[in-house]
Amino acid sequence: MPAVAEALHRLEYVDKEPALCKQVPSLFSSFVDAFVDYAVGGQVLKKPAPPSVDADALGAAYAKLDEAPPIVIKEAEPRTWLPAPKRLIAVGDLHGDLNKARAALQVAEVIDEHDRWVGGETVVVQVGDLFDRGGEEIKVLYLLEKLRGEAQKAGGDVHIMNGNHEIMNMEGDFRYATQRGLDEFRGWAHWFNLGNVLKEKCAGLGRQPDIFRDIPDSYPPGLRARIAALRPGGPIASRFLSKHSTVLVVGSSVFVHGGLLPKHVEHGLERINEEVSNWMKGSKGWRGPRYLHGGSAVVWLRKYSDVNESRCDCELLTQCLGSISGAKRMVVGHTIQQPVGLNGACDNKVIRVDVGLSKGCGDGMPQVLEIRGDNELRILSSRLPPAIMDTGPQGLASLLAAQAPNRYA
Repeated sequence: MPAVAEALHRLEYVDKEPALCKQVPSLFSSFVDAFVDYAVGGQVLKKPAPPSVDADALGAAYAKLDEAPPIVIKEAEPRTWLPAPKRLIAVGDLHGDLNKARAALQVAEVIDEHDRWVGGETVVVQVGDLFDRGGEEIKVLYLLEKLRGEAQKAGGDVHIMNGNHEIMNMEGDFRYATQRGLDEFRGWAHWFNLGNVLKEKCAGLGRQPDIFRDIPDSYPPGLRARIAALRPGGPIASRFLSKHSTVLVVGSSVFVHGGLLPKHVEHGLERINEEVSNWMKGSKGWRGPRYLHGGSAVVWLRKYSDVNESRCDCELLTQCLGSISGAKRMVVGHTIQQPVGLNGACDNKVIRVDVGLSKGCGDGMPQVLEIRGDNELRILSSRLPPAIMDTGPQGLASLLAAQAPNRYA
């Protein structure tokens, strides 16, 4: 990569347009994007597979780049309903901690020591909150996006969800951003802008948009970069976050960062995903939809997440699940489950998977939820044997409280 980087830096100062760019601008653009991805996140990401397109029309477009009419492909919205896989893994909040993210995925036995996907047909759902509290937010995002491509090739998948910290950052609320996090975004902006300079030298690509448009020069560089990347329509918001689900139903499990209320179901789960996605792409203003704000928001709700089960509204939860066809349980993050760790409540109608994993949130023991055959629930932990989640009045919380090491209490 150093040799490639040097070549690209030299291209920045070449006045004459490279001959390659005149013939295949899309290929050159893809190459630049791949280089920037590697420089920023240490990954070369798989390009999203487009819907099927007539092969002859596609061939004509490449043969006559300047003459063929453009092929317009509508991007798929975030998924809302998926069939139950043989093996399903739920991972809690990661908050910019790359090492802990790796540890959780290794506990789930879906990656090896070189970050390669080894999970076969396993489906992983990460329930949101990649951002804030840590300094490797982009690297965590890129790792999961890279694994998504590898998993899909093997018949599995990785789904990343939007949490309250994704929403906060998109709306310019950076209270929980760290200096290391700001520095990481500053580095991202450097490479992204270099890529745009190179693209502008290619015929057919045209002038690239200024990512810092309308952001005051007086702001610190890291802050400007974070705003540019994550505001609605920003490169990271539109490329990644807009394609992440806010609500996802996999088999009989309903995944959502905070929780759902009957009014959210009445609004429509597909509608929520579509509206959030459109807002993140930059078409609906700065502030997100109303159900993303306040204590009753889908990404902020805590009615089912108190470690003390007696404070959870199990009746409301049952009512909400009953309004979703085939739903047996809700899987949520957002509320740290210490000292007990990952646990279930309300007869396992809700599973709480935020274990305070990242160093910025308590440095909790890596734990993930495993669901086999849509029915068998187990907790996989780095330092405890697998625990089957029993239903009943005591629930799993008491079981884990008895076994958890003092370090994680």
